[in-house]
Amino acid sequence: SPPGLLLLTSFLLHVEEGHASPTRLVCDNRLIQKYIGEAKDMEKKAGQCQALPTLSCPVVLPLVDLSLQQWKSKSNETKRREILCDLALLVGTVSGAQGEVTEECAARQLSQLYRHANSFLLLLQTFSWEAGPWEPGCSPRSMEQTQVTSIFLTYRQLVQGKLRFFFHDLAKDLCK
Repeated sequence: SPPGLLLLTSFLLHVEEGHASPTRLVCDNRLIQKYIGEAKDMEKKAGQCQALPTLSCPVVLPLVDLSLQQWKSKSNETKRREILCDLALLVGTVSGAQGEVTEECAARQLSQLYRHANSFLLLLQTFSWEAGPWEPGCSPRSMEQTQVTSIFLTYRQLVQGKLRFFFHDLAKDLCK
């Protein structure tokens, strides 16, 4: 079964009366490590594809680097919104790149990346917070790239950085 489906299924198994309970995803550190491993694997496989094309027009990718000091000073809701912004931009970028990449190996990896990133996007949109539902329309810091591999690098950095730290921060409250 596709890994994105696994993520969504494991998440849906922990939904309570219309409110997402991120407890298992957040409290079981093995899950985020699994997703980091999958992101690394996708990046590696994409890098091994023959004749990776340079994109004819640059794609816009979120800048997902973070300063730990600044990150710690933000509320969980602010962190969630920032990650949602990054994911929304990334999902749109992957979707656009899919239309341009015809080489089978790279297209397959982009399709997998799209499923994973979109699953996280849907997942974080459904977490219940006092602030209400997430509204798209944010504008994260971004950069333009023409290399397909930079899309995978950005996703891996997002999962390994902001998402992992976000889940770690949530675990402090949820996993007592």
